[in-house]
Amino acid sequence: MPRLLREINDRAALELLLASGPMTRGQIGELTGLSKVTASQTLARLEERGLVEVVGAQAGGRGPNAALYSVIPSSAYVAGLEVGPGLISTAVADIHGRTISQVTVDPDSHPDPVAAVHDAITKACRSAKVGLGRLRGVVIGTPGVVDPRSGDVRFSFDLPGWHEGIHEALAGDLKREVTIENDVNLAAIAERADGAARGIDDFVLLWSSRGLGMAVMLGGRLHRGRSGSAGEIGYLPVPGVPLPEDIRTAPGRLPSLAGGLQSLVSAEAVAELAQGYGFAADSAGQCVQVAVAAGAEGEPLLDEIARRLALGVAAVCVILDPGLVVLAGEVGHAGGEALTSRVEEAVARVCPVRPQVVTTAVTDPNPVLRGAVLAALDQARQELLTS
Repeated sequence: MPRLLREINDRAALELLLASGPMTRGQIGELTGLSKVTASQTLARLEERGLVEVVGAQAGGRGPNAALYSVIPSSAYVAGLEVGPGLISTAVADIHGRTISQVTVDPDSHPDPVAAVHDAITKACRSAKVGLGRLRGVVIGTPGVVDPRSGDVRFSFDLPGWHEGIHEALAGDLKREVTIENDVNLAAIAERADGAARGIDDFVLLWSSRGLGMAVMLGGRLHRGRSGSAGEIGYLPVPGVPLPEDIRTAPGRLPSLAGGLQSLVSAEAVAELAQGYGFAADSAGQCVQVAVAAGAEGEPLLDEIARRLALGVAAVCVILDPGLVVLAGEVGHAGGEALTSRVEEAVARVCPVRPQVVTTAVTDPNPVLRGAVLAALDQARQELLTS
């Protein structure tokens, strides 16, 4: 029993330091309910295990300054990756979530996805001066549907080489558990930690870039669905738009992108629409930015984009009633309040639910990569707390 109590106390103190940052012995005792003596013994054990250290002092009253304790940054490292058709971005972070290296490699440098990921992680670890074996969490963000049962990418337009068995092969190659997650789901994790949905348990994030996707957060947890297809809103049938067809095709052949909501609000569709309104630019996001800056002249284009987005938002809201909708991705980020206010109004016109619609507030230029790091960090901390 004494050993079990020590383990419980150690975990409580470590968890508190990981969540809240540097604290004094007195603060740790007060927040965990431990006596001063027990808190001192707990911190001494964690110091002996190489998990915490004194990082400064906090001025008190008449007595001496109190030592501030913090988790040692090098007690665990994680790697987050974003894999796309044109690049693999990798970030290595310490146990506090601070990124200490970030590299980008060309996925075409290796025809085998396992070799490409291994190369990316190895280069990031080398840049961080962290051995590959010291990683306690590895999370990879990819476009497409990820099967929650096998952990594999079930299908993706952009990653035809990511076939069944990649998840197991990656784990074997890196000699540790690896998690593959849908990229929009990871963007939602970043949004809840650092953005507009901070601390909010129920919300959806609509991602409009090259593809169209949605992440669903319910009760503070991602809802992936039985097959991992929850949030694949691009396939939503829309009146007046051809239905998606041939999305399940023979092995080796990519499914069609035509039809459904995807054909109305993907970056390609928005850029084409903008050109028809006289707002041509290098990308869909830039087209939207130009329209916003144009004031009254850009309003018809913004109205039409909002009307199209509202078709998807309304369909989700009458079923889930999430309360908050975050617009992200290239188009959502560029539209800002000019677009979110229009989407909110358009949704209210077509359904009895009026959600709050906001623009992503994640400041990191790569929210998917940030979400991958945060997800890996959660794994590493759980492993550290239970080891």
